[in-house]
Amino acid sequence: MTETSFFPQAQVLRLGQVAEMANIALPDGVDGEFLLKGVAPLESAGPNDLAYMDNAAYGGALSATRAGACLVAPRFAAKVPPGTIALKTPQAYRVFAQVLGVMFPTALRPETSFGATGVSPGSFVHPSARLEHGVKVDPGAVIGPYAEIGAGTLIGAHTVIGPHVKIGRDCSIGPQATVSHAFIGNRVILHPGVRIGQDGFGFAMGPQGHLKVPQVGRVIIQDDVEIGSNSTVDRGASRDTVIGEGTKIDNLVQIGHNVVIGRHCVIVAQVGIAGSTTIEDFVALGGKVAVKGHVRIGMGAQIAATSGVNGDVPPGARWGGSPARPMREWFREITALKKLASRGNPGDSAKDDGMSSEA
Repeated sequence: MTETSFFPQAQVLRLGQVAEMANIALPDGVDGEFLLKGVAPLESAGPNDLAYMDNAAYGGALSATRAGACLVAPRFAAKVPPGTIALKTPQAYRVFAQVLGVMFPTALRPETSFGATGVSPGSFVHPSARLEHGVKVDPGAVIGPYAEIGAGTLIGAHTVIGPHVKIGRDCSIGPQATVSHAFIGNRVILHPGVRIGQDGFGFAMGPQGHLKVPQVGRVIIQDDVEIGSNSTVDRGASRDTVIGEGTKIDNLVQIGHNVVIGRHCVIVAQVGIAGSTTIEDFVALGGKVAVKGHVRIGMGAQIAATSGVNGDVPPGARWGGSPARPMREWFREITALKKLASRGNPGDSAKDDGMSSEA
C-alpha cells in the first residue's frame, strides 16, 4: 500500500539557498548546488536530507546522523559527523522552520477540506454579505448578514461567521469555528473549533440570584495572530477584548472579556486569563498559567508553567510559582522546603511501614 503524503512537497532547495536563508557562508569546498530533497529528524535523515540541532539532549543523535546537511548551533558543531555538512547558525530552529515553509507551504495554515476554489455547494452565504474575489467557503459554512471577508481567506466547513463580522485578507478560519461580534485583521489563522466573540462571563451577584450583565463590547484581532484549536476569546463587556499583532496562542486557551493582549505575545496551552487583564507586548505565558482579573503583566515578562498570577508583574520579570513571584525567590522557597522535608524523624519511616519498636 502506497503511503499518502498529506503535505506534498512544493520544491527542493539547493544548499546555497539554505545558507542564504541562514545568512551564513558555506564551508570551504562545499558545493552550493548540492540538492536537499527533503527534511528529516537527525535519527532518520538520509544523505539528501536537511536536519537541525540546537538542543544538548540530542547530542548523541547528532553524532550518529546520516543527514546530508545539518543546521546546527555553533556550540554543537564539533559533534557533526564527517559525512554531514555543518551549517553553523545561532538560529538553527528558525532557519529550519523557514525551509519547511518553502518546501511544504500547505502546512502553514488550515487548507480547504473540500478543494474549494470559491463558494462551495452546501454553504450558506447571506445575500447582503460581501466576499472579495478569491474567498474560499467550504460546505456547511454559514456567513451572516453584512459580514465582510477579504480576498484569499478560507472559511472552513461548518464554520459560522456572524452578522457584521469583518475578516481581512489571506486569513484561514478552520472547520467548526465560530466568529461573532469581531473585527479580524489580515493573515489571521483560527484553527478548528476556535470560538471568538461569545458572551463574557459577567454576573452581578446577590442574595436574590446572579443577574446577567449584558456583554456589549467586541473582539479586535490584529494582523498575523494565530489561535489554536478549541481556544476561546470572549467579547468585551463595556470595552473591547483585543489581541495584538503577531501574538501566537496555543490550543485550549481561555481569554476573558475586556482582556487586552499586546503584540507578539506567546500563550501556551491551557492558560486561563480572567477579565479586564492587560498583557503588554512580548509576554510569554507557560502552559496552565492562571491569571487573575484586573492585573497587568509588563512588557517582556515571562511566567513559568502552572503558575498563578495574582497581582501585577513588572516589565521584563521572570516569575513562577503559585502565587507567582520572582524566579529566584521561588527557587529559594522550593530549596528550603526540600531541606525541611529531608529532616524528618528517623523513626517516622518505621511507623510509616507499619512497624514499631514493639514489633
